[in-house]
Amino acid sequence: MAIGLSEEHEALRESVSGWAERNVPADVVRAAVGAQDEQRPAFWSGLADQGLLGLHLPEEYGGSGFGLLETAVAVEALGERVAPGPYVPTVLASAAVLASDGKARAELLPGLADGTLTGAVALGGTLTGTRGDDGVLTVGGAAESVLGAALADVLVLPVSTGQGEEWIALSASDVTVTPVRSLDLTRAVAKVEVDAVAVPAERVLDGLDRARVRDLAAILLGAEAAGVAAWCVRAAADYAKVRVQFGRPIGQFQGVKHKASRMLVALEQARATVWDATRASGDELRYAAAIAGVMAPDAAVQCAKDAIQIFGGIGYTFEHDAHLYYRRALTLRALLGASAEWADAVAAHALSGVTRDMEIELPEDTEALRSAIREEIAEIARVEDGKEQKRALAAKGFVMPHLPKPWGRGASALEQVLIYQELKTARVRLPQMIIGAWVVPSIVAYGTPEQQERFLPPTLAGELIWCQLFSEPGAGSDLASLQMKAEKVEGGWKLNGQKIWTSVAHVAEWGICIARTDTTKPKHDGITYFIVDMKAPGVTVRPLTEMTGENLFNEVFLDDVFVPDELVVGEINEGWRVARNTLSNERVSLSSGSGGTGSSVPDLLGLVSRLGRELTAAERQELAHVVCEGHSINALSLRVTLKQLAGSEPGADASVRKLLSTSHAQHVSECAVDLLGASATVAADMKLGDAGYWNRAVLATRAMTIYGGTTEVQLNIIAERMLALPRDPEPGK
Repeated sequence: MAIGLSEEHEALRESVSGWAERNVPADVVRAAVGAQDEQRPAFWSGLADQGLLGLHLPEEYGGSGFGLLETAVAVEALGERVAPGPYVPTVLASAAVLASDGKARAELLPGLADGTLTGAVALGGTLTGTRGDDGVLTVGGAAESVLGAALADVLVLPVSTGQGEEWIALSASDVTVTPVRSLDLTRAVAKVEVDAVAVPAERVLDGLDRARVRDLAAILLGAEAAGVAAWCVRAAADYAKVRVQFGRPIGQFQGVKHKASRMLVALEQARATVWDATRASGDELRYAAAIAGVMAPDAAVQCAKDAIQIFGGIGYTFEHDAHLYYRRALTLRALLGASAEWADAVAAHALSGVTRDMEIELPEDTEALRSAIREEIAEIARVEDGKEQKRALAAKGFVMPHLPKPWGRGASALEQVLIYQELKTARVRLPQMIIGAWVVPSIVAYGTPEQQERFLPPTLAGELIWCQLFSEPGAGSDLASLQMKAEKVEGGWKLNGQKIWTSVAHVAEWGICIARTDTTKPKHDGITYFIVDMKAPGVTVRPLTEMTGENLFNEVFLDDVFVPDELVVGEINEGWRVARNTLSNERVSLSSGSGGTGSSVPDLLGLVSRLGRELTAAERQELAHVVCEGHSINALSLRVTLKQLAGSEPGADASVRKLLSTSHAQHVSECAVDLLGASATVAADMKLGDAGYWNRAVLATRAMTIYGGTTEVQLNIIAERMLALPRDPEPGK
């Protein structure tokens, strides 16, 4: 998935990528590497002809009338080709001029849109200016390392005056530009010197400030960083599929799989944060752009480093393209400024109360559907008895609305969003089904009508407590290696064996259980899915004391436990298919929040406000990275929802969000404990104030990267399903 989500954005990306493949082939890139002096590339006029220079500019200035997101889509696509030339400096310059007030827009933007002018922006410098009695601003000084300055016709520069900072747009003829040997071999930087230049009033960019320019740079350079990272992920994965060592592709080795998966995670975080920054405004824009400034450049650098590692010796050669992407990534990060600076800005925004609500923009023609949903929920809200209210929610299909009627509403993604919003507005709480939320979809899909009538209404109303009898001492992540046996007897089956890590088994009324019914069949076959009465003779539950001192998990022994035929779900020996349905719902549920630990970014910020002291620089950095991670997860979640609303599969966003969510609560609680210092020596007990609360959380969250599929297994899944790396070999093969 790229930065853009809509069909229009995907079409734009495909168009730009196709054009770049034809016009920016490898020999064009290599020609730029070997050039003595940077030249405007031969494909420059083609960029203008395609309208790519003015995507974000209004039509009155010769642009296409779109926005920054469309330009970010194009920048990302060209970044994947490590395209030489002044495209990114020029669109950054035109975006900065557009953000100003005054006559410069009408004078400069048409030329920047049609390619007759190129631009560059100084993101730093020591230019100073003074105003004479006539009001004319006279400027002198220098700006180092200006991207694209050697080819620029227009240079956007910051000037420090006695009244503060101003921005100006000077012509190349007014300044001295000295190219420097650049780390990026395909696109140069230069030093810009200004010697007592009187700036015409129409070239003073009123209303533009450093914060706005930095926001624009974080978005556009961040988009290019995402393009760099995207090439690194794809190229490294493709190489890992064909490079053979020790008799098999290196992509089959778990170390390589996990490295490639982590690369994809970093890429998708970068894309999500850049995408969100294009949508934000006001204080939220400052916040979102700062997060993109942390995530995107670091992702590009890390992905480039990891790609070189996967390529091995060939990736370290000058002839291979990997170093060109590494150089581009390092240059982008250097131009934007140290990640620590952006992280400090994130911390400042978060500590001052700035946040970002991930609001869903719904189609305009939803009011009739929303009104109907609101009326139904309002009627339910008037039911005063809590149990009856939950039954009404279940009966109307509001508990799991995506399910088919009568258990759900067969709701589209749009209707599901509207239901969620209206329930929240009406302050109507859904029943707490816990494990039942994983059970219901499987019984809907595979259960008999009798099973559905018996179990679904009370489960959806939150009146039945379920447990999941899947894991065994020798079958955790490798669940298909389970050993529990089910023997056919008259009228049903007898189950014998042990299950472990069974949440809430000590209070559960019913359990879903998988057992081996045919030992002669292959590993994933010969398994059947049962519903077990947890009070049946032969069921023994022994609580397991967790590291928190609590007893949520249990081990369960089944000794000749009889299960009647009518409590078999699905076909005999086809239980793995039913179990996969359950597991898919489990993993979504486990990844959707803090897992009941309360370890969220708002909780962490609440702790900071109660500390009564200023955070150290190191603490602000740690806080910022946790905030950035939480924000990226929220952005990924919104992207998943929007893709579903559009009728598309969410792709990598969903897998990456799932993986990140399992460890996020750990990072939150670890940060909190670090902030507490020596006071975090008290017992892990929520009754003992902040220290006890967070100590319990830091212990409890260790389970989150284990249950529901360990982190390592999830990384394998991402590598194999999203990057198409070879599957692990079967044991003995």
